[in-house]
Amino acid sequence: MEGTRRQSKKRDAIHEMLLASRDHPSAEEIYRRLKPDIPDLSLGTVYRNLSLFRKEGKAMSVATVAGQERFDGWTRPHAHFICEKCGRVDDVDAALPEKRITGEMPGEVRSWALTFYGICRCCAADDHKKDKEKN
Repeated sequence: MEGTRRQSKKRDAIHEMLLASRDHPSAEEIYRRLKPDIPDLSLGTVYRNLSLFRKEGKAMSVATVAGQERFDGWTRPHAHFICEKCGRVDDVDAALPEKRITGEMPGEVRSWALTFYGICRCCAADDHKKDKEKN
């Protein structure tokens, strides 16, 4: 049957890992986490399945951080915060005026992405601590 895909333990494991991860892992990180339990897993399999999940709407690419594409299994529209110092990627759950913003668009909005860049609280605290130690 066209469009029907065979069940795959590797695909299921990759998807479960992505859904369980709140740190927006890269393909390489997913591979490293799963490899001990799935010795015959290849990085190519992870990349192919992430691509498939994006096409199917089961995953989204958040951003490229330090040269690695980062993924999210939470696909409803939401914003992200990326730390420019450590590369941490967090979901932003703040209420956004989505209806007002999308209503201003010159066409039908089918999806959107909003990313904030800055310094996370941990890195800011470290910087503050280092500044205090200097003085």
